[in-house]
Amino acid sequence: MPGFLNYIECISYLCYSVFILILGYIMQKLELQVQPRTVTGRKVKTLRKEHLLPGVIYGLNSEPKNIQIQMKDFKKIYGEAGESTMIYVLLDGEEYPAMIQDVTRNAVSDDFIHVDLYKVRLDKEITAKVPLNFVGQPAAVKDLGGILVKNINEIEVQGFPQDIPRSIEVDISGLNAFGSHILLKDVKISDKVKIKDNPDEIVVLIQEPISEEALKKELETTTAAPEEVEVIKKVKEEGEEGAEAEADAKPQEDKKEAKKETKKEAK
Repeated sequence: MPGFLNYIECISYLCYSVFILILGYIMQKLELQVQPRTVTGRKVKTLRKEHLLPGVIYGLNSEPKNIQIQMKDFKKIYGEAGESTMIYVLLDGEEYPAMIQDVTRNAVSDDFIHVDLYKVRLDKEITAKVPLNFVGQPAAVKDLGGILVKNINEIEVQGFPQDIPRSIEVDISGLNAFGSHILLKDVKISDKVKIKDNPDEIVVLIQEPISEEALKKELETTTAAPEEVEVIKKVKEEGEEGAEAEADAKPQEDKKEAKKETKKEAK
């Protein structure tokens, strides 16, 4: 029986491998060559000077592996796949379907400094954040001077890795009046994936422009009068003085208490 189970397991793995191979030829493959990385810790700075991006690949219950990637190769693949499109990672002669899971950038230069790659199975659904791409020119903006308000820039979808799109188009050309909007359930997507977010959430809407008079009135109501400012300032100053006096008094009280304790101990 154990031998039979091993045989079934081998057949299943073989079928899965063939499935990956066939699917890879059918769809456009985005491949990323990576190398094992031995440099760790603070020493990874030397890699970046050599135009190498440090990273790690993990997933499918396998041990995480430290990797390094040619910076130009990663920039190219990231521009094409983003963090929602599946790629094929080539490592040590093996090929792994994976997603770019997490990217760390320098806060000042915005350069890539680290990346996480996550292995996926092509026969198992995942969830991913997909950016929205707004297309078209709303008549309410062009002709009426309305303000286009984008409430959502990305949505979470669920599907097989190979079916997750790079981005989702939202046609806003039909927004022709103030208050007109598009709900999440109105966004057209492939039937191979489903949206996980609230379908009644507003994605984008047209807001009526505010007039100069209305803006001036709003500023007047939100700006405190000089008298109010003086009163607030005075109360604050008095409060601060009281706090300082209390702070000065406390050490004196502490000293008195300390003297009393000393006298008691002396007796």
